[in-house]
Amino acid sequence: MSPETIWGERWLNCDQPIAREYMEVACKKQSLVVLAADKNSMQELNDLIEDVGDYISALKTHVDLIDDWSKNAWDDFIGKAKEKNLLIFEDRKHGDIGKIAKKQMGGIYNSRAWADLITAHLISGISVLDGIQEAWSEVGKSGGVLVLAQMSSEGNLLELPGYTDSVIKMAKLHSACFGFIGNGSRPNELKELRKKVGQGKMIWTPGVNLNANDAVLGQRYGDPKDAILSGSDAIIVGSGIHNATNPKDAAKKYAEISWNALLQRRE
Repeated sequence: MSPETIWGERWLNCDQPIAREYMEVACKKQSLVVLAADKNSMQELNDLIEDVGDYISALKTHVDLIDDWSKNAWDDFIGKAKEKNLLIFEDRKHGDIGKIAKKQMGGIYNSRAWADLITAHLISGISVLDGIQEAWSEVGKSGGVLVLAQMSSEGNLLELPGYTDSVIKMAKLHSACFGFIGNGSRPNELKELRKKVGQGKMIWTPGVNLNANDAVLGQRYGDPKDAILSGSDAIIVGSGIHNATNPKDAAKKYAEISWNALLQRRE
């Protein structure tokens, strides 16, 4: 089946090129899994890509976590990820004014050159999206920003009344906005978020894990199937895959669950 058939309203309304690219990759791989590759060495990252890259559609990185980072090693890693047909999603969580965000997209890590997607808070205002967009345009790249509308961590301040609504109102019409980060641990909140966002933007969700006992340091986990059925378009999974006894089997399982949930959602 075509991406249009599988994704329905989302395909028709999410016309941003990077959104269409994600939906096409997800269909090819039959997976809505984004791997949170929160590792500290290049070897660990490369091993993960080799092991589970065929069963995920995007890779969420924290480039500044890598103890042995070097430009050449990172370029090689990005090349391997692209060979696996993965979107690269740098979870930078920009939150400064546009001028600074633009500069932060450069610097030693130069994420503007390799990140297809990047996260941002709107605590400083909408100019952060302008800055990120300008940084990409300077290197001839087109990407998308996932704006944090919700978080899955316990006690986060995004839960204060009115914050999520303000973020959606500001960001959903901005051309750089790929979509929103939602709370995968609370399906009812996700359903409400989807109603507010509409059909024209993606919602990606951390906070999903088949084993709720993996939660530590304020994490909260929900079921991946529930997240997709509630309106999420991608499940961000970390420890549920890379801490599993067999990460490849775990990735395949999450892929199957997410894909079947998408098929069920379109019925």
